[in-house]
This record gives sequence, C-alpha cells and structure tokens, in this order.
Amino acid sequence: MADVAILETRERVLAGILLTGAAYFLFSTQDASIKLLVTGMTVWQIMFFRSITTLSACAAIGGRKLFADTVRSPIVRPMLVRSAFTLAAWLCYYNAARSLQLAELTTVYYAAPIIVTVLSVVMLGEKVPMLRWLAVLIGFAGVFVACDPTHLGLSVPVLLVLAAAFLWGIAIVLLRKTALAERSMIQLLLNNFYFLLFSAGPALLWWQTPDWTQLLLLASVGALGGFAQYLLFEGMKRTAASILAPLEYSSLLWAFALGFAIWGDVPRREVFFGAALIIAAGLLIVGTEHFRKRL
Repeated sequence: MADVAILETRERVLAGILLTGAAYFLFSTQDASIKLLVTGMTVWQIMFFRSITTLSACAAIGGRKLFADTVRSPIVRPMLVRSAFTLAAWLCYYNAARSLQLAELTTVYYAAPIIVTVLSVVMLGEKVPMLRWLAVLIGFAGVFVACDPTHLGLSVPVLLVLAAAFLWGIAIVLLRKTALAERSMIQLLLNNFYFLLFSAGPALLWWQTPDWTQLLLLASVGALGGFAQYLLFEGMKRTAASILAPLEYSSLLWAFALGFAIWGDVPRREVFFGAALIIAAGLLIVGTEHFRKRL
C-alpha cells in the first residue's frame, strides 16, 4: 500500500509539472499573439476582446450559479483594486511590445518576482532572509545587464516594461490577500469583468475594425489566456509551489524561441547573460525557501 501511495504522489507531482509547464508555454504564445496585434490596434481593444472571450467561457462553464456566487463574494471590492493594478501592468507591458523583441520584453519583465520580494516586506511585513536579499541583488543585476544601458538604455519601452513589473508586483502581493478567500473561477470572472469595464470606453473610442486574421488572433488571445490560467490552477493543486516555481522561467526560453520563429529575432549577448542571472536569482530564492522549510 505504501508503494502505491508513493507512486500516486509521484504521478500527481509529474502531472502538476506537466500542467504548469504547458501553462507557461500558452502564456508565452499569448504574448506573441498580442505582440502581433499591437501593431494594428490599441491594447485597450485587445483587452476588451480578451475579457469578452474569457467571460463567455466562464458563463459556459459555471452558468448562472457562478455569477450568483460571484455577486455575493467577499472579494468583490478587493478584486477591483487588484484588477486595476493588473490592467495597468498589462497596458504598460503590451505597449512596450511594439518596440522590443519578445526576448527583451520578457527578460526585463522578470524584474517582477524580485519586486514582489521587496514589496512583501513593505506591504505585508514579511521577514526576508539574507540569502533571498542576495537573490534580489543578483536578479536586479540581471535586469540591468539585459537592459544594457549602452544599447536599450532607459528608453520609453524599457521604462514601460519596468513600470509593468512594478505594477504586477503590487498585484501579486494583493493576490496573496485574496487568493485563499475565494475559488479560482470567481477570481477569474471578477478579474475579467473589471477588465471589460475599464477597457470598454477606450476600446470603443479608438475602435479599429479587425480583419479576419486579427479576429483569429483576438480569439486565440482569449482562449490561450483562459486555458493557461486553468492549467496553472490545476497544476498548483497537484504539486508544491516550491517545485513549480522554477518552471516560470521556462517562459524566457519560449520567448527566445517564439521571437526567433516568428520575427527572426536573435537576442543580443547581454539579453542571454541577463536571463541567466535572473534565472539564477529565482532558483536561489526557491532553493532557500525549500531548505528553510526542511529545517
């Protein structure tokens, strides 16, 4: 019986790793689709279509009961604040996508997990061990190298990505306060409902009628984003966060591969070095946390 239990545990862990890895691939593919779209329409319009697609999926899956439960949820107001920060982060990120390679965009954006560590001290009063602060410094060094002051410098697109990372860091800290208070489908519905409210006005004001290719890309953005979130939630149910955390850095590899496959981008040497430092910082944070829990 013990061997069967161990086998089931291993299968659950493997399933969690596969689901989470697939989720990050889909998120990267979504980013590539949005990068293709932002050359011909506003980010507001893309977010508007994405929200409608995700809300339609929520309605098909959860029906009236899901909407009724959402109205009565205690996180309706906290989610409004969190969604505002998330939307602001996405607006900065995808506007920067017009000017940066996908690999550059993703690498610089990986300042976000490092910023979360700093904000967790300021906003949540968490205690951070010295090794984690070392990881923060290594991560910031990676972002600095990837930006390469002699090449990208502090240009508007780079500042937009850094602003996106900061805003997303705040959204993640706020997520820690609401994640345990409600189930994932309600959070998903509320998040996209607020996105729809925020983006509807500007999207209609600067409306550009999409062609068939753009319509397919818009539909794919909604489908990829929604399915990726579902896979991520399912993966987290099966496997410890300390095991799954390093998989987030697979997004960097997908960004490099997709950028080369779609646009023929060959990232500069500094981007590779920066990505390596950022991954090392993330693994150091995960390893420190895992070792602390074992002690």
